[in-house]
Amino acid sequence: MRKLLILLLFLAVRSSYALPAKDLWQKGNNFYQHKIYDSAAWCYEQLLHEQPRNAAVTYNLGNTYFRLNKIGPAVLYYQKTLYLQPGNTQAADNLALAESRITNRVPSAPDIFFVKWWKSLTQASHANTWAIVTLFVFLAWIGLMTAKRFNLVQVIPPQLHAGLACILVLFLFISFVAAGNKLDSGMAVVMQNDTPFMANPQSSGKPQSLVPEGTTIKTQGSKGDWTQVQLPDGRTGWIQESRLAKI
Repeated sequence: MRKLLILLLFLAVRSSYALPAKDLWQKGNNFYQHKIYDSAAWCYEQLLHEQPRNAAVTYNLGNTYFRLNKIGPAVLYYQKTLYLQPGNTQAADNLALAESRITNRVPSAPDIFFVKWWKSLTQASHANTWAIVTLFVFLAWIGLMTAKRFNLVQVIPPQLHAGLACILVLFLFISFVAAGNKLDSGMAVVMQNDTPFMANPQSSGKPQSLVPEGTTIKTQGSKGDWTQVQLPDGRTGWIQESRLAKI
């Protein structure tokens, strides 16, 4: 009976190429509930092509790949979920569980308090908020200048003028950084185990170390087929782009 059910579900997923998003979501959930994780992953992946910023889909993909014991993809999609929804505690807990399965895990160096504070301020989910706040400060500054131009106010303290200008520049800079983080997280996940970590962008030579699958790294630039990265412990080097998946 179980074999018949699996066959029917397999035939159903093969007919899913033209399904709308709602049906793909339901089929993926049905496959997951019946522990047919490969087919569930296929449905969620197809849905993600249509809705690349759907955090519910990335979260389900993380759970599905974790069940398949594919740690690299599981970490990738949990990280994508947290990129889209930084406050998702379930994704954070599941990410920690997935990372605990990484063999020879690279230890993480804790961020200095002001680095952690800056990352919190400029995370992608705050980009729209900072843009609105910056706009209000700009309008306040324009209103102040207009009032002075038409003598609607007698005296504007220099400290107020300078203070608004400084706040505007600061908020504009924060908005710019947050918007950049929204376009590109600047992070990636190593998708192949024992990935060579090189001192220079080259395909030959002895690697500095081998990076395990599922390691989350920072990207710092690229040269040809190589990406300059920073490991969780702070070391910098180069990894082949084909071995990484961007968050």
